[in-house]
Amino acid sequence: MEKRPQHDLSRLPDNTALKQQKLPAQQLHFSATGVLTIFFATGVFCLCMGIILILSANSIQEIEINYTKICANCAKLREDAFNFDKECNCSIPFYLSREMKGNVYMYYKLYGFHQNLYRYILSRSNSQLAGKDVMAVEDCAPFKMSHNKTPIAPCGAIANSMFNDTIILSYNPTSSLHIKVPMLSSEITWWTDKYVKFHNPHYTNLAEEFAGTTKPPNWPKPIYELDEKDPKNNGFLNDDLIVWMRTAAFPTFKKLYRRLIRTHHFVKGLPAGNYSFNITYNFPVTRFQGEKSVVLSTQTQYGSKSLFLGLAYTVTGAVTWMASFSIMAIHLTKKREPFFPKQ
Repeated sequence: MEKRPQHDLSRLPDNTALKQQKLPAQQLHFSATGVLTIFFATGVFCLCMGIILILSANSIQEIEINYTKICANCAKLREDAFNFDKECNCSIPFYLSREMKGNVYMYYKLYGFHQNLYRYILSRSNSQLAGKDVMAVEDCAPFKMSHNKTPIAPCGAIANSMFNDTIILSYNPTSSLHIKVPMLSSEITWWTDKYVKFHNPHYTNLAEEFAGTTKPPNWPKPIYELDEKDPKNNGFLNDDLIVWMRTAAFPTFKKLYRRLIRTHHFVKGLPAGNYSFNITYNFPVTRFQGEKSVVLSTQTQYGSKSLFLGLAYTVTGAVTWMASFSIMAIHLTKKREPFFPKQ
């Protein structure tokens, strides 16, 4: 055997388990019975979860009222005439046929509003919203500065387009008695958003902290005056702002607006009877041929009413079972055939 030159031997890999590929390894060998058991168990789990989620979604009470056409006069006044300085209100009576028990949540729902556009999503300042620097508006085009070069707070297209209709729910047990349903505007956000992603510069005097900035063009008030009743719900910690800043993936979406305070007449929830929504019309939708609704809904431990997750689990379980029967049929067929065919 010919001897290798010394310089060739120096290029050989080290004689270690790693470099010589001698590490211990385990190759899994699944039997047909084991694979079929896993597939059948997965199918049963997904089907059970799907049925539970569908039944849970169907048990949720929900009422939706589209007020785009009902408040058409306000739309003409404020959108067509561009008269945004004059307030316009509309009242929508409705009847609740049965009691909505437990916690009740109010949502606003928008149709045809695309929050998933690339430039729209990027038009925000996370440094500003985190309270680090209220003057950080570099990433907020085209809403960085006002016409007189004053930084906008909060800046960006997302904040500028925030939903700003005011919706008040009234309970009308008689024609002469109208009771305002107590609704809470706080604690409607994700915990991580409220206490991690969003912070005010300081909690002492917000007006001083936001000095040198101006409100977004479409806002009627500056950010430190958004909630007159609750001073803690102002600035970047305003719950309505935080909810709006979490952009939706689809053009039709609903966002949490208020939740019921269960007190006095509403300890058990919303009793059956006559109600009305009193809406201050501010948010324009006719420009982009959109629509808007207000939704009242209960919830279960699995969330609000949505059949998507339940149907996804059900379809996954059904497909898994079909695959299981196909694998079993192929296995039984091939098992009867000889491995070596006759010559």
